[in-house]
This record gives sequence, C-alpha cells and structure tokens, in this order.
Amino acid sequence: MMHPTNLTGILLGAVAAWIFGAVYYTALSRPWLAAQGKTIEQCKIEQAAKSKLTFYLPFVLSFVGALLMGFVLYGILTHTGMFTARAGAISGAFCWLGFVLTTGTINNAYQGRRWALTAIDAIHWLAVLIIIGAIVGWMGG
Repeated sequence: MMHPTNLTGILLGAVAAWIFGAVYYTALSRPWLAAQGKTIEQCKIEQAAKSKLTFYLPFVLSFVGALLMGFVLYGILTHTGMFTARAGAISGAFCWLGFVLTTGTINNAYQGRRWALTAIDAIHWLAVLIIIGAIVGWMGG
C-alpha cells in the first residue's frame, strides 16, 4: 500500500538540520579549521578566491543532502510502520552508525586527516540524522 509522503515533515527536518549545521560549525569554526591544519586567515584567502557559485554550492548541497536524508528516513519509517519522534531519532542514529560514521572515518583515514576533524564532522552528522529522523517521525506518515 502506497502512503502519501509527508513533505512538510521532510522539509522541516531538512531546515532544522541545516540551521543546526550552521550554528554547530560557527561555534566550532576555530577547532574545525585547526583540525584541517588551517588558520582563519588562510580560510579567508581561499574563500575570497572562490566564485559566487563555488562559494555557495556547499551550502546548497548541504540542504539538498538533508532533504534526501529526510526522504530516506521517511522510507525507513514507512517500512517499519513506526512514525514517532523516538523511532525516527533511533533510525537516524542507526543510519549514522552504519553508514555515515563508517564511511567518514574510512575516507578521512585514507586522506590522512586528523582525528579531531573526523570527530567534529561525525558528531555533526549524528545530530543531523537524529534531528531529521525525529522530526520526520514526529510529523508522521
């Protein structure tokens, strides 16, 4: 049986997760840059050299990614038949553990990135998936 998708819940989850990411990375901008081995001055120079498209594209991709995560979590909750904030948050956490933490850690290890960067980014994605899952679950099917 086909259920109508709750686009409002998916959109609200994506917006909330995107705003969380902006606040999180603003608050952790100095440790995040240090984990990349960069200074604020280097970052400013790099940003100034970018075109408007190149500058804004990561923000757009972050939002589109959050929307896609919302659709996937909606699909998971549809298949389990458990539309609650708790079920959504747990599903988000399990998706993070099984897919995001693993791939992020492996990719960063191969690229020789610092563990602090992996930790900062991993915590961000855990919160994003819990936020989206909880909102999608709470808004129901």
